[in-house]
Amino acid sequence: MLAAARTLSVLGNGFARVALSFAVLALPGAGPGRLSLVLACQAVPQLAFILIGGVIADRVSRSRLMIVADLVGAAAYAGLAAMVLSGHAPLSALCALAVLAGTATALFSPAMDGVIPLIVPAGRLQQANGLLRVGMNSAMLLGLALSGVTVALVGAGWALALNAASFLVSAALIRGLRLTASPRAAASGWADLRDGWREFAGRQWLWVVVAQYSVVVAALNANAGVLGPLAAERDLGGARAWSLIVAAQALGTIAGAGLAARIRVRRPVLVAVLATFPVALPIALLAVRAPVPLIALAMFCAGIATDIFGVLWATTIQREVPEAALSRVSSYDWFGSLAFAPLGLLVAGPIATQIGIGHTLAGCAALIVLATSAALLSPQVRRVRAPKSGQRTATEER
Repeated sequence: MLAAARTLSVLGNGFARVALSFAVLALPGAGPGRLSLVLACQAVPQLAFILIGGVIADRVSRSRLMIVADLVGAAAYAGLAAMVLSGHAPLSALCALAVLAGTATALFSPAMDGVIPLIVPAGRLQQANGLLRVGMNSAMLLGLALSGVTVALVGAGWALALNAASFLVSAALIRGLRLTASPRAAASGWADLRDGWREFAGRQWLWVVVAQYSVVVAALNANAGVLGPLAAERDLGGARAWSLIVAAQALGTIAGAGLAARIRVRRPVLVAVLATFPVALPIALLAVRAPVPLIALAMFCAGIATDIFGVLWATTIQREVPEAALSRVSSYDWFGSLAFAPLGLLVAGPIATQIGIGHTLAGCAALIVLATSAALLSPQVRRVRAPKSGQRTATEER
């Protein structure tokens, strides 16, 4: 039920990514500035409220919080769809509903990370994470592929309405989990945040890799959002070439999730960090104006590596962190990893204007390699081991 819920919800989000942009741009008086503002209003709460989402998820039934988040997301997108279909969409209302949609994501994500160990035996966590990612990545690829056709056939408003419906179906499926909250002593929100921070900061491997990914995600955001399209427009023939490259990456994530569900490694954090190196390759190839097929192949390999990292990383956190603090630790992971993501988008364009697109892309590739190399210096990153078959995990021992 959880896998079905996430697959349907991500499929709807694939529609929404394209539909929301076209919906805003189709409104009278709309332009790039208005679109940027609406998208920012959706993105900022995802980062600003993620720590609060972790605290709440460790206090209440995580499945119930996921249902509430889905219902909030459904209401937000239903409101956006209604305004677009009616043609009456004040900027303030668009921004308010975008904030609501971003807040729903901030509530959902830590709860989702914490609910998997409650429904899956410890020995099956890696397969479960792989299964979830195969479904989610396939749904995102399908959603993005069909969204343009759907917007063209029925309009952006109805595409947004489909996303709202996907949230409702997801909530109905998650309702079947019926998980209860673990009993906990009463504490203030600040105390919960401090306890979560102790669990997070007390594991060197955890905060080192999150620090690594704060740099990696910023570089990837700069490439995907600004530099890659600019390079494709200048050197590769435009949007068609960039679409091929992005599609190759998406296919790679599906293959990577399936592979990650099956591989067995003794040092999962070390392998996960090493899997980050291939992510720099397609950016470097863009910098030197390599042929499109070669860049697409590198992007496919990067997609595989990305999801090997994701599955091994999620599984290790679920095994090593106590269940009672899992959502708070997950929220610190999300917050740290995404902390510089907006900055990557903000500075990529101005830097490329000053030093050139190629040099800026090369700098992004170098940052990924340097951050990943630095993470390997941590002894814990190299030493954390997966439990042997039949061996109890750290969480179970606690």
